[in-house]
Amino acid sequence: MTMHPARLFFGKKVAASAAFFVAGVTVHAGTLEVQVLDRDGKPAPDSVVIVLPSGKGQPRTPLPMTAVVNQEKQQFTPAVTVVGVGAKVRFANSDPWNHHVRLSTPGSAVGASDGQSALLEGKQEGKTTSAAVFTMDKPGAVGAALLGCFIHSRMGGAIYVADSPWTAKTNSEGTAVLEDVPEGAATIKIWNAAQLVEKAPLLVNVQSAPGKVIFQLDVAPRRRS
Repeated sequence: MTMHPARLFFGKKVAASAAFFVAGVTVHAGTLEVQVLDRDGKPAPDSVVIVLPSGKGQPRTPLPMTAVVNQEKQQFTPAVTVVGVGAKVRFANSDPWNHHVRLSTPGSAVGASDGQSALLEGKQEGKTTSAAVFTMDKPGAVGAALLGCFIHSRMGGAIYVADSPWTAKTNSEGTAVLEDVPEGAATIKIWNAAQLVEKAPLLVNVQSAPGKVIFQLDVAPRRRS
């Protein structure tokens, strides 16, 4: 598989290849900043950054085991949610009209469901918000769940069940910062719902000096209005 364009920065050292190791002193952990760009070189928010270090350790902040996704103004909010394996995700309908929650896997037929779906009634004054709780127990890209609504086809979102405790989604600038990554060799993978063909991972060497990696997608994901 051909390596994708990437640039890695550690202090003043720069490499244009996708696999690059920086010599340095031995440390216990480091901070890694990953910026994801789309095909046109623009920031790609709501991409999922997964770091798989060769060394052992745990980040100070564990992955969430509960999360809330709201249906409001015919959108899933947040658009992308990252959770740990076995997490309980609560879906709530804050709109005055009915919505479905449909979970499907990337690449499945339009309208397909993985067996988890629910009808959430529209919010009525003085009544409890209609909600449903799903358990997310399939990790990694094969377990990523695309969110949809049978009633409103324009609604979309995603749940990513992390297979590494060093997993985060990018912000509006396309950047994710991962701390307490064990020093030494590490693999970086990127997941984006619009990137149907998985990109080749990056190989880096984590050290005490903060490192920055730039990763470019083959697609230009549609931005939310």
